Amino acid sequence: MFITNAYAQSPLDALGLGGNLTSFLPIILMFVVLYFLMIRPQMKRQKETKSMMEALGKGDEVVTAGGILGKIIKVTDAYITLEIANGTEVVVQKASVTTLLPKGTIKSL
Repeated sequence: MFITNAYAQSPLDALGLGGNLTSFLPIILMFVVLYFLMIRPQMKRQKETKSMMEALGKGDEVVTAGGILGKIIKVTDAYITLEIANGTEVVVQKASVTTLLPKGTIKSL
């Protein structure tokens, strides 16, 4: 009458990991989803932007962050010189270049 039924414990419960692992599982899943939806695409965009900055050369047509369209006539480490009209040159930072246009775009405007 005083003897009760005995139930076996799982190995995870015996170590105290069963409850802790299941409580952290939603947080781990949220981090994985966050990584694939936000962090990874941002890293890819940064890589593409960096490769575009390194590939800028004389004669390329670009658009700056301020909306200025111009043709590159001189490239240095941190700055580029744009020709925005005949005889009008502007020096801007390389980081301000947002888009690399196909050749001949400025003439077609």
